Amino acid sequence: MNPPGADTVLVRFSGEVGVKSRSVQHRMERQLRQNLKQMLARHDLDVSIEAEHARLYVHTTPEEVDAVAEVTARVFGVTSVSSVREIDPTLDAIRDLLAETAREHYESGTFAVRARRAGNEEDHPFSSTDIEREGGAAVFEAAQASDIEPEVDLDDPDLTFRVECRPERAFVYVGIQSGAGGLPLGTQQPVVALMSGGIDSPVAAWHLMKRGCPVVPVYVNLGRFGGVDHRARAEEITQQLTTYTPDGFTMWVVPGGDGLEQIAEETERYQMLLTRRYMLRIAELIAEQTGAVGIVTGESIGQKSSQTSAAIRVTDAVTDCPVHRPLLTLDKHEITDRAREIGTYEESTIDAGCNRLAPENPATRPPLATVRETEPTNIKRLAASAVEQAEQCNLEAPGDNQLLQ
Repeated sequence: MNPPGADTVLVRFSGEVGVKSRSVQHRMERQLRQNLKQMLARHDLDVSIEAEHARLYVHTTPEEVDAVAEVTARVFGVTSVSSVREIDPTLDAIRDLLAETAREHYESGTFAVRARRAGNEEDHPFSSTDIEREGGAAVFEAAQASDIEPEVDLDDPDLTFRVECRPERAFVYVGIQSGAGGLPLGTQQPVVALMSGGIDSPVAAWHLMKRGCPVVPVYVNLGRFGGVDHRARAEEITQQLTTYTPDGFTMWVVPGGDGLEQIAEETERYQMLLTRRYMLRIAELIAEQTGAVGIVTGESIGQKSSQTSAAIRVTDAVTDCPVHRPLLTLDKHEITDRAREIGTYEESTIDAGCNRLAPENPATRPPLATVRETEPTNIKRLAASAVEQAEQCNLEAPGDNQLLQ
C-alpha cells in the first residue's frame, strides 16, 4: 500500500550501527550501501542511492518501487523499509498528498496520522503536532467526500498515514515492511557452515549471516549413509540462502563416505558422536584454507542424543575453532517457524540420512576419554583426504527478478 506516485524506498538500518565508533560506523554504512547496490543491480533494478541522517533513500520509479522494496528488505542490516513519495516540506503539500492517499486507500475502519519533524524550529513554521492535526483533517475530509464515514483512533488505528518532514523535503507513506535486520553482511569475518540438508543448518547459517558473517557452506556427502537426493536438496537449500547475499556462495562438497565407513566398522554406541567430530575436523581444515574464523552448526541442546550438553562438550573438544550454535536454546517449532520465514523450510523436509548411523542405545553422557579411545586412529588422515577431494560449486544468487516472480 503506497501513496500515489511513490518512487522512493526509505531504508532504516540497524541502530547498532549508530552506537559504533565513527570509523566502524562509516565502514558498516559503506558495506550496507555496497551490498544494497549489488543486490538491486542483480535484479536489473535501476536505482540511485542517497544517504542522509541515518537513513538511505533508494530512488526508483513508481513501476519498480515495490520490487525495490522487496529486495531491499532482504539486505542484512536493514531493519525496515517504506515506499514513500517525496514532496515539498509545507503543510499544504503534505495535506494534499495525504488527502490523495486517503482517496486511494482509505475504504473503512479507523485511521490516524503520525508525523515526525526533524530540524531546527526555524526550519518549519509548524510542529509535528500541527502536521498530525492538519493532515488528519485532510484525510477526514477526503473520506467524507468519498462517502466514507471516517473515524479517528490514535491508539490502535486500522490504517496509519505517516509523514517524515525534514528541512528541505518531506515524505508521506503508509506501510512499513520489516527488514532482515542484524549487521551488514561482510562486516565480520567468515565462518564455515556445516549444511546437512535438513531444517536446522540453513537457519543457523542465516543467523550468522544476519550478524555480518559471510558463510562458507560445507556439505559432507554421507556416502551410503545418506539419502538418494540428499546432496541435491542441500544445494537447493543453500541456493535459497543466496537470496540474502550480494553475490552467492562457493559451496564445498566433501566426500565423507570413507571416514563414515571406518567409524561404522569400529564402533556402534558412539557412531553419531564420532560422526560429528569427523565433520568438525573437516570444517576446521576448510576454515584454515578459506580464512574462516569459526564453524556454525544447527545443533540445539537435547534435540538428539548427540546434542546433549555432555555430547556437545565431547564434539567441541576435537577442534580449536569456536563452534557457533545460534539455535542452541530454541525449540524445534521455533526453528521450523524461522525456516518458513526465511524460505528454507520447503526444501529441507527430507530424511537427512544420519539416522542410518544412529545406534539403538546411544550415549547421552559420553566420557571424553572413552570417545577418544574409540575413535579410528586414522580419522585425521581420512578427514584430510576427504577435504583434498572436495568439489567446490559456485552457487550464484538469483538475478533478473527471479526472486520477485
